[in-house]
Amino acid sequence: MNARLAFAAALFAATSAAAQVVTAPWPETLSAEARAGLAANNARAPEPATTEERRARTEAIQQAIGQARLKRYGVTMTETVVAGVPVRMFAPKHMRADTPILLNLHGGGFVVDSGSITENAAIAALTGYRVIAVRYRLAPEHLFPAAVEDALAVYRALLAEQPRRRIGLYGTSAGAILSAELVARLRADGLPLPAALGFFSGTADLIRSSDSLRLFGDPDGAAKLAALYVGKRDPSGPLASPLRGDLSGWPPALCLTSGRDFLLGATADFCRSLDAAGVPANLILFDGLPHAFWSYIDAPETDAAFAAMARFFRTRLEAE
Repeated sequence: MNARLAFAAALFAATSAAAQVVTAPWPETLSAEARAGLAANNARAPEPATTEERRARTEAIQQAIGQARLKRYGVTMTETVVAGVPVRMFAPKHMRADTPILLNLHGGGFVVDSGSITENAAIAALTGYRVIAVRYRLAPEHLFPAAVEDALAVYRALLAEQPRRRIGLYGTSAGAILSAELVARLRADGLPLPAALGFFSGTADLIRSSDSLRLFGDPDGAAKLAALYVGKRDPSGPLASPLRGDLSGWPPALCLTSGRDFLLGATADFCRSLDAAGVPANLILFDGLPHAFWSYIDAPETDAAFAAMARFFRTRLEAE
């Protein structure tokens, strides 16, 4: 393993395992299923030492949780390629012939794929739409804007078969960051924007910290991971940190986060900034839960999060 991969593995593991300033017990208001899911996640073995091992482990967890969700929701997943980019395509059991389409950019800190199955099975079923998850190139082998360019290639292919008003875009964590960066890139390139943006537990400013990051995460580790992702590019530029650019005319957005999410502050800041720019933007917060809980915990709270996401897309993509 080369030095960059070794550094990425060490940094990602340190960031993931960072001690929280707030260590209060989980609130009594959480469901029994959420408590059990959090306990099971905390009981997992320590992260592997290498990036390759981390990716293999994360994929195994994806498959274990994701296959159960595919079965529960009656969704078929196909591995294929769109515009030269590997994707996972999700088709619900009762998909309409003329359905809108959703583009997902998965989470995983830019280094692993921690959501291309678990983020999408429920959304496909609850909307009745086809969902395409972009398996974009990962850091540190491929730095910014490689992942955005992969997403752009797939989005352009979708535009060839669907009008922009029938396309929605969403992502969780690193995928939320990439989703905002894709919109910024589309504006810079003069391309049509998607009709709706799901910004789930992310940040649109790679160099700004927040109170929630200090309370529930590791500001130094997050800054180093962002620096690893952008490489020699300027992290403060509007293509990497869209919050620092012009947000007027952006797609209507649903911002979703949770009370113990280290990106709570960043998600809320972006949603508030969209609103200030005249963009319809709604923030939903789940009390007492950690970062991106819906991607790895099966609980009533997760069902409610996916239901809110699906309502948003159906409202925006079926407005006409």
